[in-house]
Amino acid sequence: MSKSKLTRRLFTFGALGAAGLTAACGNGVGGRGGAMIDARVDATLAEMYRLYPNTEQLAAKANGVLVMPLVTEAGLGLGGAYGRGALRVNDVTVDYYSVTKASGGLQIGAQQYAHVLFFMTEAALGEFRRSPGWAAGADLEYVISDRGDSVNAETTTVLAPVLAAVFGRAGLRLGATLEGTKYTRIIP
Repeated sequence: MSKSKLTRRLFTFGALGAAGLTAACGNGVGGRGGAMIDARVDATLAEMYRLYPNTEQLAAKANGVLVMPLVTEAGLGLGGAYGRGALRVNDVTVDYYSVTKASGGLQIGAQQYAHVLFFMTEAALGEFRRSPGWAAGADLEYVISDRGDSVNAETTTVLAPVLAAVFGRAGLRLGATLEGTKYTRIIP
């Protein structure tokens, strides 16, 4: 085997290993199940409402809110992301979900962030809940801007059936986009 093929294989396996470790970390949820996820969801919502008060209006108007308190994303050539959260309808947890994402291309680094999806229509919520693995698309509307502002609920509720808030970023990886992110129902 040539040295260049060996180097490429090591690089590929190293990047896959980094993505696998990200997924395996479980974000501290571990065996404590639903109670730990719910506690993190409560803290994440409280922080989002404190930092971006207009998101509270969105949550009140939404048919359901999916909260992912901690998503860990890492990449070195190939990348991945993983996290766990809860879907709430009328402020009650109805299901738990994991979030996964795989990516390729020029990337290096790691970051952690929280995100919340607001299902503004009953149809969007129903589609999400019936799907065996719902994937976020490029048409997702973001309600928190790069400046840290949140958009007024009156403006955004007519624009898209699903709205997203990504916040609390920490790490050394540029950008947090939900495009290509897959959500799957879990039993914690």
